[in-house]
Amino acid sequence: MKKILVTGSNGFLGQKVVDLLSGNDLYAVTAISKGTNRNPNQVGYTFEQIDLLDQSAFMGFLSSHIFDAIIHTAAMTSVEACEADKAACQLINVNLVQTLASYCEKHQAQLIHLSTDFVFDGQKGTPYHEQDIPNPQSEYGKSKYASEQILTQSACNYAILRTILVYGINGDPNRSNLVLWAKGKLAQKEAIKVVNDQWRMPTFVDDLAYACQLAIERQAQGIFHISGAELMSINEAVYKIAAYWELDKTLISEISAASIGQADNRPRQTGFDLSKSKNDLGYVPTGFIESLEIIERQFKEFGR
Repeated sequence: MKKILVTGSNGFLGQKVVDLLSGNDLYAVTAISKGTNRNPNQVGYTFEQIDLLDQSAFMGFLSSHIFDAIIHTAAMTSVEACEADKAACQLINVNLVQTLASYCEKHQAQLIHLSTDFVFDGQKGTPYHEQDIPNPQSEYGKSKYASEQILTQSACNYAILRTILVYGINGDPNRSNLVLWAKGKLAQKEAIKVVNDQWRMPTFVDDLAYACQLAIERQAQGIFHISGAELMSINEAVYKIAAYWELDKTLISEISAASIGQADNRPRQTGFDLSKSKNDLGYVPTGFIESLEIIERQFKEFGR
């Protein structure tokens, strides 16, 4: 069995990765997070409450364990939070990656690191390839690019998975994302404002979790783009969500990114060329509408 460490296991992606891998006899999963375990599924893996920023506690934990692979999902992902607290952003998104890279170098472990489309400026106009030169416009994007550079310049066996606008559902009712937010507000007959001048390829969280598993199975090395295959504006995605659940589209009003201060710190258009991930990992993204059908079933499975 491969011994796998999942950081940020209370997070949206972290829970999904733990659920996926802990149900596979090939993996012995250890999950760590700063808070107590919030995953409704608490069987089939080991959980330890560890503050990754407590250097003494985290280094003590690492020194007492040997892992074959680390899936690093813990991160500071809010664009606004990263701008407001650049020091914390540096500690969490950059320095922590250096610590994990050093561990993986020492123990010849694989590091699966999550990154973002926000390393790009969104000006290209066509889907981004892995070899395109990043030009991040926000503190969040800059921190993620810095973490990528740490790995590309290290002797660590790494796979960087860049992704875009992750959505879906897990067992934590406090977790939200574009799909859950839009569905929830519209179902409550609340009017919502949605940006109409930014384009993305939204990523189903189940696909992203599976891509993490594929990266381990294939012993992937390098940078990989992981997202959905459909480019759409944010408002177009919300209209699709409203149509699927037969919600009132007249409650949706369109606004510009500039009107809410999101024109400069978020790329205008990002989309990924998925050829490398499809060819090297066997990654196949779920269609957007198909993913909504899966989410509808998962609402019932999670009792929500």
